Amino acid sequence: MSEATAELRQVVVPAMGLILLVGVSGSGKSTFARRHFKPTEVVSSDFCRGLVADDENDQSATPDAFDVLHYIVGTRLRRGLLTVVDATNVQQAARASLIRLAKSHDVLVDALVLDAGESVALARNAQRPDRDFGASVVKRQQRDLDRSLRRIKKEGFRRVHLLSGAEQIDAVEIVREPSWNDRRELRGPFDIIGDVHGCAAELRTLLAELGWRIDYDGEQAIGASHPEGRQAVFVGDLVDRGPDTPGVLRLVMGMCAAGTALCVSGNHEAKLVRALKGANVTVSHGLAESLDQLRGEPDAFTQSALAFMDGLISHYVLDEGRLVVAHAGLKEAYHGRSSGRVRSFALYGDTTGETDDYGLPVRYPWAEEYRGSAMVVYGHTPVPKAEWVNNTICLDTGVVFGGALTALRYPEREIVSVPAEQEWYEPIRPLVPAAGDREVAVLRIGDVAGTRWLETTHGGKVKVPEENAAAALEVMSRFAVDPRWLIYLPPTMSPVATSQQEGYLEHPEQAFEEYAGWGVTRVVCEEKHMGSRAIAVIAKDAEAAARHFGVADGSTGVVHTRTGRSFFPDTTELVARLRESAEPLFASLETDWLALDCELLPWSAKAIELIKEQYASVGAAAREALPEALDVLQTAAARGLEVSAMIERTQRRRDNAAAFRDAYAGYVGPTQGLDGVTLAPFQILAAQGRALAVTQPHEWHLAELARMGGDLITPTRHRFVDLTSATEREAATQWWRELTAAGGEGMVVKPAHLTQGRVQPGIKVRGREYLRIIYGPDYTDSLDVLRNRNLGKKRQLALREHGLGLEALTAFVDDEPLWKVHQAVFAVLALESEPVDPRL
Repeated sequence: MSEATAELRQVVVPAMGLILLVGVSGSGKSTFARRHFKPTEVVSSDFCRGLVADDENDQSATPDAFDVLHYIVGTRLRRGLLTVVDATNVQQAARASLIRLAKSHDVLVDALVLDAGESVALARNAQRPDRDFGASVVKRQQRDLDRSLRRIKKEGFRRVHLLSGAEQIDAVEIVREPSWNDRRELRGPFDIIGDVHGCAAELRTLLAELGWRIDYDGEQAIGASHPEGRQAVFVGDLVDRGPDTPGVLRLVMGMCAAGTALCVSGNHEAKLVRALKGANVTVSHGLAESLDQLRGEPDAFTQSALAFMDGLISHYVLDEGRLVVAHAGLKEAYHGRSSGRVRSFALYGDTTGETDDYGLPVRYPWAEEYRGSAMVVYGHTPVPKAEWVNNTICLDTGVVFGGALTALRYPEREIVSVPAEQEWYEPIRPLVPAAGDREVAVLRIGDVAGTRWLETTHGGKVKVPEENAAAALEVMSRFAVDPRWLIYLPPTMSPVATSQQEGYLEHPEQAFEEYAGWGVTRVVCEEKHMGSRAIAVIAKDAEAAARHFGVADGSTGVVHTRTGRSFFPDTTELVARLRESAEPLFASLETDWLALDCELLPWSAKAIELIKEQYASVGAAAREALPEALDVLQTAAARGLEVSAMIERTQRRRDNAAAFRDAYAGYVGPTQGLDGVTLAPFQILAAQGRALAVTQPHEWHLAELARMGGDLITPTRHRFVDLTSATEREAATQWWRELTAAGGEGMVVKPAHLTQGRVQPGIKVRGREYLRIIYGPDYTDSLDVLRNRNLGKKRQLALREHGLGLEALTAFVDDEPLWKVHQAVFAVLALESEPVDPRL
């Protein structure tokens, strides 16, 4: 703490952390806070007292007020927001509780002491009618402040800033200083390099492979630069075990000094620093090699290396928070934070305190539980090869143990490795692979429970209500297929706008008009198969299934319903037949897995019980009851009663019932096992490395699917329509009439080319007779009422679910964590589910 001077005008405070204003009542803390901080950043004890007592000066409410204050402060610190506490804070106990709160959230805490003087404070309070607590209170607070100034620096503050006198307080300028680990302004591109461990030759080889130009002073590499302006980031453990620790340090120090590299501390640097400072450390795990090699260097170099390593920080937050680099990794709650336990986690990982059979620490698998949006790149624990686990990756591939030196190009996510020249140091234990995304637990209840908002590229921000999530959780947890195959659920489909044409509720012309209004000039009309929506995810063989989906039980795919359930108790034979039919696609797309959007036919293959219970019962009752009613009415008419209107209505209902029965009966077909079952694919959702539903137009999909053959496949008939041509529109309408007259459900109209914005991905136009299944046998008598149906909610739901589906596919092919894929998949199911009380 420096002495107060009139020249003191600038006070540097943490940009994220806690600031305590310390001063007696009347010292000007509230005025100071208003002048230098946003209103939302300031938490005032007076305000909290008013919240709980309706009177800011009610001292009896102080304990409750500080409970509220601590809650608000803690919440803000957890969320990473600068927070200023406006309270007297003149007693050590009051400050201690707030310091503990800051440290529990791993943030820095500063004190700003405003010592305006007792006489100034008394004069100011005398001018305020609400301050009636008397001069004795101010005098007592001043005594507490004077005592505090003798020891406040030792209480755990990062800095204590003393401002003495009203003139100096008024002259202050507040400067916000980001923490040393906050380098969000650096956006890359980066080459992040794993543990080097003294392997200088391999480091030079890797840099050359990455396109870096190495600078030499004689034979010594002293720096490097990249012609494309890339920046290197080292994950620590530059030293120990390997043959040339000084060479590695000299090169990395030169790069960092030139601004072409950043480096975080590893646990080996931390131990080497202690050893060079003369601390009593155990010389093990390669430390002896570093000490021996440094003894052969000039003392000036060793001292500069010591200063360099001693100045390394625990981790960096880069690219606006999208990238975090730490030696042993870092859980989300510690990103950008500063404390001893954050540094310990970053250097050593999350250890249990136990040791394994090799005498090495046992570590918690923090990466398997990671759910953060920032990519975390780390090293520390050597693995045979770099693999993604959730949104994290370990780059220590054991170069010093004869493995490889590995780098990650960011943001490209490209992994580059060079082999070790030899085994420089014998490993204590074998290298163990990291658990890949497809092998770890794919979903936790915390990922989907409660009300959630999901950000999607294709559907905007989507809300999933808690009550819908509860209903979906029941289905997903009890009935869904193996979740490793569950990478997509189909959206609901928007119905066409209501037609005003006589006798029709839906008609193609409205679909054509809607798309034309959205600026679409060409559409494709696809036959709408009356079956059950089916999603098929198939791998070319068991090896591909294990490699891409983490399924190692020999299965090669699934065919599941729109709610994620298996179509049949065992779909092995169906998958095998579909895989055989898809061989031309595997070849043409150069992929070893596919996801297809299909209809499984006939409808009765899956829905026979529904047909019997919901439709056939209605049809049977109508066929029995209505002829009887008609006979009674005709008898009454023969006796001279005026029932002609009732006869006409009953005859119409009888005919409608027959039409209703014919409508659903047309979708019932004989099946025995898979005999009689076919699949009608109409879109290739994804293949290896490609979300084809996002990148390819429907014309491409239909052309590729035409390659499929065999008796399992039913083609999807279609035709393209130029919306500027009345002739083509009429021809497509006539085709729709023919489809529906032959018992077909209707057609789906889709944009022929990729679209953006709020354009519906598909609009279903169903036939007049098929709609009897949906609205009942006599719906044609109520068309005027049905034309008032509100389609807005259904259409918005279709867009949201479509966006979620594309989000899931894109995440999967981009090797995002499977839990992230499943959040989007689960959200589709939740939006389709009837809400239930989440407490049940």
